[in-house]
Amino acid sequence: MRVRAVSAAFPPLRDELRGIEPYGAPQLDPALVPVQLNVNENPYGPSPETAADIAHAVGEAATTLNRYPDREFVELRSALAAYLNGSGGSGITPEMVWAANGSNEVMLQLLQAFGGPGRVALSFAPTYSMYPEYARDALTEWHAGRRAEDFSLDLDAARELVLDKRPVVVLLPSPNNPTGTALPPEAVTMLCEAAASYEPGGLVVVDEAYGEFRRAGTPSALELLPQHRNLVVTRTMSKAFALAGARVGYLAADPAVCDAIRVVRLPYHLSAVTQATALAALRHAPELLGRVDDLRVERDATVEWLRREGFEVADSDANFVLFGRFAERHAVWRGLVDRGVLIRETGPDGWLRVSIGTAEEMTAFKDALLETVRQTSEERPA
Repeated sequence: MRVRAVSAAFPPLRDELRGIEPYGAPQLDPALVPVQLNVNENPYGPSPETAADIAHAVGEAATTLNRYPDREFVELRSALAAYLNGSGGSGITPEMVWAANGSNEVMLQLLQAFGGPGRVALSFAPTYSMYPEYARDALTEWHAGRRAEDFSLDLDAARELVLDKRPVVVLLPSPNNPTGTALPPEAVTMLCEAAASYEPGGLVVVDEAYGEFRRAGTPSALELLPQHRNLVVTRTMSKAFALAGARVGYLAADPAVCDAIRVVRLPYHLSAVTQATALAALRHAPELLGRVDDLRVERDATVEWLRREGFEVADSDANFVLFGRFAERHAVWRGLVDRGVLIRETGPDGWLRVSIGTAEEMTAFKDALLETVRQTSEERPA
C-alpha cells in the first residue's frame, strides 16, 4: 500500500491567515470566576413570561422545520422597522432593513458586497477589533486613522484621511467599542459628505450596537438617514434586548444597499427559529429594554466611582467602561480573575474594560479592583 505524503503546509490555508489566532474573548468557568463582566452582555435575562412566549414561538416554528424559512424575512423586517422608528428613526420602511446572524454577519456582508481587491475599508483606532478581520476576510485593504487623546474624532484629520484613502466602507462604532465614546451628528454628516465626493463613493457605517445605552441628549445616527443616501446604521439585539444567545443583528439603509447585500448573503441565512425568536422578543421590547435605564445609572455610578478612586476613565454612552491607566494591565486583569471577576484586557495599552453588570456584580468588581491594585502596588519594586 502506497502512503501519500502530506505537505508540511497542510491544510492549504491562505498565506495571510497562517499563525493567526481566532477572535474570541476569554471564556472561563463561571464556577471558578462567577462575576463575568467581559463581553458586554446584558445581565438581566427575559422574564418567565417573555421566555415562555419565545419558547411558544419557537415551538410553532419547529413544526415547519421541514421547509426552508422565509428567505426575505418580511415579517421580521417589518417589526424591526417599526422598532427603529420608535428608537431614533423615522420613515424607515421594511425595504430599508436587513438582518443577519448578529451585527458581525451584517458587517461582513457589507464588506463582501462593497469591498474586495483594490478597494479600501477604513476606521479610526482604537476601534472594534473585528473590523480589520471583516476587511481581511473580504480581501479588502484596511486602513485605520487615529482618534484624539480623549478618543474623539479630529474631524478635519478624519475628513482628510477619507479623501486620501477613498474608502468604499467607513466603519464607525457609536458608541465606540472599546472606549464607549459616541459620535456627534456633525461627524457623521462630514464623513458622509466626504465619502460621497469621489467615485465610486463610499458607505459610512455607524455601528450602534450599544445605541440604546446612550446618555440623554445623545442622538442616534438614524436621524440622519433621510439626509445621506450613503449612510448605514447597524444595531443588534444582543445587548439592550438581552438576546446575545439568539444572534440577531440588523441595519437600516437605503433600499439599494439591502438589495446589494442579497447578492452575497448565503441562502436562507436566518433560520425559522431565529426569526421566531426575534419576533417574539420584539413583542416584549418594553420589558426587555426596561433594564436599560438601570444599567445606565449603574454605568454612570461606576464612572464616578472609578474617577474618585483616581483612575482615568473614558466617557461612556455604552454598557461598559474603559478605565486605566496601568503600567502592567495584564497583572491587574489576572488579579481580578484570581478574585473571581472577569473583565476584558482590550483597548489601548494600559487600559481595561468592564461591562456593566448587576449592582452586586459591580460591588464585587470594585472590591476586587481595589484589592488587586493594592497588592500589585505593594509587589512592585521601589
